[in-house]
Amino acid sequence: MVVDPLAEVVALLQPGARFSKAVVGAGAWHIRRSDAGQPFYCVVLEGGCRLVVDVHEAIELRSGDFILVPAAHGVAMSSLAPPSVLAETVPVALTSGEFRIGNQDGPTDLRMLIGHCSFASPDAALLVSLLPQLVHVRGEPRLATLVQFVRDEFREQRPAREVILARLLEVLLIEALRSAAGTAASPGLVRGLADERLAVAIRRMHESPARAWTVAQLAKEAALSRSAFFDRFNRAVGVAPMEYLLAWRMAMAKNMLRGSDGGVAEIAQRVGYGSASAFSVAFTRHVGLSPTQYAREQMEQ
Repeated sequence: MVVDPLAEVVALLQPGARFSKAVVGAGAWHIRRSDAGQPFYCVVLEGGCRLVVDVHEAIELRSGDFILVPAAHGVAMSSLAPPSVLAETVPVALTSGEFRIGNQDGPTDLRMLIGHCSFASPDAALLVSLLPQLVHVRGEPRLATLVQFVRDEFREQRPAREVILARLLEVLLIEALRSAAGTAASPGLVRGLADERLAVAIRRMHESPARAWTVAQLAKEAALSRSAFFDRFNRAVGVAPMEYLLAWRMAMAKNMLRGSDGGVAEIAQRVGYGSASAFSVAFTRHVGLSPTQYAREQMEQ
């Protein structure tokens, strides 16, 4: 069976819709918001604007651009020609359901969809750490179409709305991350999978998480020397190979414990530990609770 690491991570995240809104702009404007680590996305349908996310450099967005930030804390947006005074612009709700920023009269020069999704997984922080901090995709109309579907479904009270939204957002996230594979994405799983050599080793880890992997064995799978593999993995993924493997094993273990998918000894074996005690020590160090305590807390929620 062929394992897709990216699809596995996104599926475990359990993405869901929070809100999506259409925004039109005119003239000079500037808005800023704090998102407390929420997943943020934006697609520019017409015109352009400038975007600054957290500590990243300003990005000039053009029509057809898509931005995904799996964990945004501070987001600032402005017109391409920013106002002389960076006073915060207050969006005005229109009767059409859109929001207008900047000049309230005359033709608009920007149209975009922005929104937040949520990750229902209690392990979202760990899983998000495996993804790039920022994904910028240019010229992918498929993404604009998917976001439009999300927006339409979000606004309409149709049967099975939540099921459709969950599936659409899962597809949207995978498509955005997949589209970013050939771009200068920040370090994370996407950049690792874009490297043909590293992708082989990452897939092996996901196919056989119970195997007692060593850096030397993974380097052999990637057809690289141990040192070259270690350095290349660190630069692309942002963490050491064994750190990535540990994060994935713990994400799997937590998912199994939440679903009462076997006892501690069985789960230990399935995620690569020779004994329940060795697994319990590693899990407690990583999570802050023993496997038994973690499973009990999840049942009580």
